[in-house]
Amino acid sequence: MNLPCKILASFLLICNIPTKGAFPAKVEITCGILDHDVNLTISDFPMNDSIDDIRWYIAQTKTKIGQFRKGKDIYQLNETYHIFSDGTLQIKNLTRNSNGTYQVMLFDIHGKNVLERTIDLRILEMVSKPVISWKCINRTLTCEVMNGSDTELKLYLNNKPVNTSHQNIITHEWPNYPNPSFSCCVAKNEVLEETCVANISCTENGLNISLIISITGGGIILIIFVALLIFCISKKRKQSTRRNDEELEIRAHRVTTEERVRKPHQIPGSTSQKPAVSQPPPPPSHRSQARGHRPPPPGHRVQHQQQKRPPPPSGTQVHQQKGPPLPRPRVQQKPLPGAAENS
Repeated sequence: MNLPCKILASFLLICNIPTKGAFPAKVEITCGILDHDVNLTISDFPMNDSIDDIRWYIAQTKTKIGQFRKGKDIYQLNETYHIFSDGTLQIKNLTRNSNGTYQVMLFDIHGKNVLERTIDLRILEMVSKPVISWKCINRTLTCEVMNGSDTELKLYLNNKPVNTSHQNIITHEWPNYPNPSFSCCVAKNEVLEETCVANISCTENGLNISLIISITGGGIILIIFVALLIFCISKKRKQSTRRNDEELEIRAHRVTTEERVRKPHQIPGSTSQKPAVSQPPPPPSHRSQARGHRPPPPGHRVQHQQQKRPPPPSGTQVHQQKGPPLPRPRVQQKPLPGAAENS
């Protein structure tokens, strides 16, 4: 027995469910799995040799898809369909387009229609194994299935059912205390049932660590922001102070320059004066002594002697003296030898 047959045998993949009220009489429902084979059987097939002709149709379009007659070749529309001697129709590799209503008609050796049945085939997708996940921070438990049609999810927490849903995902938020330690999720449809079990590990320390990490991260970001703000403000203040200092230096330099320019015009006696060079008196001639001139008086002699100072050497310049002239010291000079003899 191949894998599709095992699945069909284990989970009743071929289910003939008689209906009441929803469908007309003699209508049956058969379930098939997507991408697998399905066998449409006739529940009350007469077990005698009187049946000579078996015909299968697609009810919506009245298209004949297969025919079986004793002693004659078997007719089938294509390789997707095959009819067995007991009237069973096999449909291979079911697709979503295989979903629909199929009709079978039985005729005896006299050509009389002795039986007619209608089978409603419903294609279902196998449900996948559910996956359980949880978040300790917000205390949320989640169960999810990736594949499956007409899926029903049941979620258990500590062996107690907490939620049920017909969707592919289900969530549950547990209270603060006590923390769960065991979870189970069951996913099923009319074809298959899958179960997943998980051990939840959420301790108070874990919750506190997560909270501390989140708070610490926010505090570090705030400290970095404040440090950058202080750095920018300090830098702007330094630039403003430096600019003010430069402006003060420029103003002070300007005032000093203006004072230097005005100073020579404001101080009296700043004009340069060249000192008068005293001409030496003519040397005394013997002639005057012969005539018996008297020597000048002592006061006149001193003044005359002062006038006899030798002139400064040529090529040298006398430094200009600013302000009023300084008083000269009175020096009593010795009388000349000639003047003593004359006296």
